[in-house]
Amino acid sequence: MLEHASAKLNLSLDVLRRTPDGYHDLRMVMQSVAFGDDLDIELTTDGSFTIDPGQHYLPADDRNLAVRAARLFLEGTGLGASIRTVKRTPVCAGMGGGSSDAAAVLRALNRLTAAGKTPEELCALAEKVGSDVPFCVMGGTMLAEGRGQLLTPLQPLPDCAIVICKPAFAISTPELFGRIDRRKSRLRPDTPGLTAALERGDLPGAARRMYNVFEDVLDRRQGAILSIKSRLLDLGAIGAAMTGTGSAVFGVFDSDTAAAAAHRDLSAQYRECWLTRPAPAERF
Repeated sequence: MLEHASAKLNLSLDVLRRTPDGYHDLRMVMQSVAFGDDLDIELTTDGSFTIDPGQHYLPADDRNLAVRAARLFLEGTGLGASIRTVKRTPVCAGMGGGSSDAAAVLRALNRLTAAGKTPEELCALAEKVGSDVPFCVMGGTMLAEGRGQLLTPLQPLPDCAIVICKPAFAISTPELFGRIDRRKSRLRPDTPGLTAALERGDLPGAARRMYNVFEDVLDRRQGAILSIKSRLLDLGAIGAAMTGTGSAVFGVFDSDTAAAAAHRDLSAQYRECWLTRPAPAERF
């Protein structure tokens, strides 16, 4: 079975507090996009699990979230899975590449095995694989809270063009969380205002309220992120933000012409740059 794995963006990301168990309470508005990976999943009757991850630097064993998801879903059945990946979503970008692949495997196996699990049951399995996996199972536009697993559907982001650009470096997620823990953020996203704008179908209002609290703790080495954000706005984006813990940045455009021009402009400087659109929620 072929299954698409939509990449995800954080329209907003707020860190509320560090919890006693060392994790963090988050409040995020998450959005899936048309851009992403494609997976070919096949059941095996000998119980083996194999994966072609699509890139030589990605793990081809149980460190790969797609393999973990397959093992979890098929536990106790005697079946295995062979997974082949056409990899497009970059790693270490804040775009949920591994999580979206794991979610795609869960959806595909649910149909291949005729297990008939509900979306809620799939999300319960997904939570055991990773915090972003439940959202990636569902897709669309969601308010995500807790560690990201508590999901509330929102009105979809109105159709628009989205330009995504990733500079040629990654950012350590633990390092950014450590910085958040050590100092109080000066700027916080207006998540209620963003969700209200979505409810009204107000694309400019939603775009103006996009913000990622991690942008406030970037260091000088990561200045390219804010430079890309500024460039997107200069090129006509009605809102721009970093996604996740970076390093990818995206801009929302209400003009396809301006978005295409911005994509061309940034592609001349950055190797990883994409033009895409919002994706709807998954169908079950």
